[in-house]
Amino acid sequence: MNTIIPATEAMAADRRVKANVARLAVAQALAGANASVIFATGGLLGSTLTPDPKFATVPISCFVVGMAAGTLPTGWISRHHGRRAAFIAGTGCGVVTGLLAALAVVTASFPLFCFATFLGGVYGAVSQSFRFAAADGVSPAFRPKALSWVMAGGVFAGVLGPQLVNWTMEIWPLYLFAASYLAQAAVALVAMAVLSGVDLPAPSTTGDDTGRPLGIIVRQPRFLAAVVCGVVSYALMNLLMTSAPLAMKLCGLSISDSNLAIQWHVVAMYGPSFFTGGLIARFGATRVVMLGLAIIALAAATDLLGTTASHFWVGLILLGVGWNFGFVGASAMVLDTHGPQERNKVQAFNDFIVFGTVAFGSFSSGHLLATHGWAVVNWTAFPFVVLAIVVLGCRSVMPAGTSGQRSA
Repeated sequence: MNTIIPATEAMAADRRVKANVARLAVAQALAGANASVIFATGGLLGSTLTPDPKFATVPISCFVVGMAAGTLPTGWISRHHGRRAAFIAGTGCGVVTGLLAALAVVTASFPLFCFATFLGGVYGAVSQSFRFAAADGVSPAFRPKALSWVMAGGVFAGVLGPQLVNWTMEIWPLYLFAASYLAQAAVALVAMAVLSGVDLPAPSTTGDDTGRPLGIIVRQPRFLAAVVCGVVSYALMNLLMTSAPLAMKLCGLSISDSNLAIQWHVVAMYGPSFFTGGLIARFGATRVVMLGLAIIALAAATDLLGTTASHFWVGLILLGVGWNFGFVGASAMVLDTHGPQERNKVQAFNDFIVFGTVAFGSFSSGHLLATHGWAVVNWTAFPFVVLAIVVLGCRSVMPAGTSGQRSA
């Protein structure tokens, strides 16, 4: 009898984990559609709602600022009320994003559109915690796979988001893209329903045992390396991806070409997640991150070879794959730096640093493109890739952290 109870409990735990991963993967796909709509239209709408082309990418920068601003509140809500409460609040912001953005298009209000994309970023910040939620309560060996499988849900976002734009952008001919944002609000409502059924560990009721102080955890060489690589992977992806639709427009390419490029970029961002976890488990997170950084450099090199639609498509696909290896690998490194009681504060702090830094650099993308051109945007990538690789190399000769977690 004593052997049956643990086996039954293990089976129930496995079913719970699989159900959570499935729901979180679906929610990731739906939340990714929110980001895809903003990425595909933000710069184009920005260029029509403001007369100064240097401010055209500000709405996308506001999205990134919203991601940074939403990370710490997401961690606080998760710690005190549970992750599900944070997820519902985040998807609520996603619904408001679509409604306000549609209103901004109709009223030609650039500030309102920027505020709407800011709220979209808050939704994006919450969706970034889906990957960490999938690892709650699972064995160390399964963590990278659970994390990457949830990220794989973004593959469908790569199809859903841009196609949502193609299907709806001219439904209301007087107001291009207004209907796209109304559709995005509806998608966020569906995501809210999906997330309402997620079964995650309850938050601590006492709050007494929060593990080590945050200052000790973040000084670990592995955590520092993870943050640097996460920042570089995400910042470079954001810089090149944000500038690409406008660069394609300046090169005389169509909106359909731009939407297709973003679609395959997002697919490439999340498609490798079906096997990234397996690669991390086999070769270690450090090697996977280095491969990702190298592919990002290759993407920038491809962009420098020409400005045809094919060059943009191949460059953005390589950029997506490089981001996946770099960012998922860096996230797996973060999981190895903290214990169960420390997860919410450490994960939220990591995302705050990553998206805060990305937001700071994001505002320069439009100005950089407008004043120096697409080539300079791409040349900017190389020194940061080298920096991240050097940090990873230095980390390998430093003493490891003592988180008690399995090292990759």
